[in-house]
Amino acid sequence: MSVIMPAGSLTSRERMIRTTALLVRERGIEATSFSDVIEASGAPRGSIYHHFPGGKSQLIAEATEWSGAAIATGLERALAGGDPVAAMHAFIDVWRGVLTETNFDAGCPVVAASVESAANPGAREAAAAAFIAWEEALAGALEESGAEPDRAGSLATLIVAAIEGAIVQCRALRSLDPLDRVERELATGIAAPTG
Repeated sequence: MSVIMPAGSLTSRERMIRTTALLVRERGIEATSFSDVIEASGAPRGSIYHHFPGGKSQLIAEATEWSGAAIATGLERALAGGDPVAAMHAFIDVWRGVLTETNFDAGCPVVAASVESAANPGAREAAAAAFIAWEEALAGALEESGAEPDRAGSLATLIVAAIEGAIVQCRALRSLDPLDRVERELATGIAAPTG
């Protein structure tokens, strides 16, 4: 469900944004430095302030925005099949892969931006926009499947909150059990009569 462009087609600026998102999902905002971004992205040293005159705040906000959009795009692709339950399973499968491939070191960069946003209101705003976009996509698909608008909105919030919370728990417990349990319960709740 991710929107990954071949590395060769990315500009230096795009590489820095993407690299920042990947670092933040493992380390958080505070522990991600410009030096880390430069080293991991292979961008030239002087390019940070050239591309991000607003400094780290601008870079983090744009990385959060990119992460939210990438996840929304994947979610919308999964929902295009017209089956919200199948889309939820696909969404969870992506996170299951991220967690196992990184040995539970990586979570959601949008959540990281939400948690560490006191010094970075731009990141908080980007995180809020991402959560809203994900919920709107889910609610729309649930309505198309027959759910009443209020129930669709509530279910969409539940899906996002439950999955994101399960990811946090999985990282702490170093186990997929919370995500597996959430997946089973959400599948039951989504498939329940939609009146």
